[in-house]
Amino acid sequence: MTEPMIATKLKRRLVPKLLIKNRKIGRLIRPVLVTTRGFREVIEVGDPVSQAKIYEAQVADELVVLNIDGDPIGPDGASLSLISRLASETFMPLVVGGGVRTLDDFSRLLGHGADKVSINTLALDDPSSIGAAASRFGGQCVVVSIDFRTDPFGRTVVCRDRASRALDLEVVTWAREVVKRGAGELLLCDADRDGSGTGLNTTVARAVVAAVDVPVTLSGGCGLAEHFVEGFCDAGAEAVAAGTFFSFRDQNPMQTRAHIRNARIPIRTET
Repeated sequence: MTEPMIATKLKRRLVPKLLIKNRKIGRLIRPVLVTTRGFREVIEVGDPVSQAKIYEAQVADELVVLNIDGDPIGPDGASLSLISRLASETFMPLVVGGGVRTLDDFSRLLGHGADKVSINTLALDDPSSIGAAASRFGGQCVVVSIDFRTDPFGRTVVCRDRASRALDLEVVTWAREVVKRGAGELLLCDADRDGSGTGLNTTVARAVVAAVDVPVTLSGGCGLAEHFVEGFCDAGAEAVAAGTFFSFRDQNPMQTRAHIRNARIPIRTET
């Protein structure tokens, strides 16, 4: 592993990731917290608000909340209710995505407490929406999520529809394009490593970090505290996000943070 060359940079961020599915109980829809493996296998974990409170107590820097069903946001849907609760019952910055289809959805999520909005399908279907959202809400609010897999030829290509469809579009090319259009941040996830615990794809992340001038959050594959260190040092990511790691491993954000600090990486250690 290379020595961290980060003395002059801002403190790195440790970001738990909440994946949400909407479970229908009678006529009610209740958001539940889940984890995934390879974007395919889905395991129910519990209540997202309770888990978010735990992460806040353990000094998480930010929370990524993604509705993996991709249900429409709507003016009064379950997603908005959940974000309102998270915003009122915790005090971490919230990055919210899943089901965002219009600029009005941006407005609704930001109005209910989200600090940033993550888009994936909308950016692919209508790249001009990135610039439109940045102009209306500020580029710092616009996060483009890029899911990718490695194809049979060894190329890392962008995927859509919960990483079920690979596109003829390389990750670095798309990262440059979305930043050029106004994205203020990128969220990378290697779908092949998702939930595997085998380590982050630092090679792809390092190429993206070198190609753009906005913060990059890396996710997909954390299984050891050392993997977070690799994400910061080897990939140069500003933030590392994880879901399965914090749900099922015998580690919490505070313990992981201490490991990162011991590696001489600048990171917040107290509230």
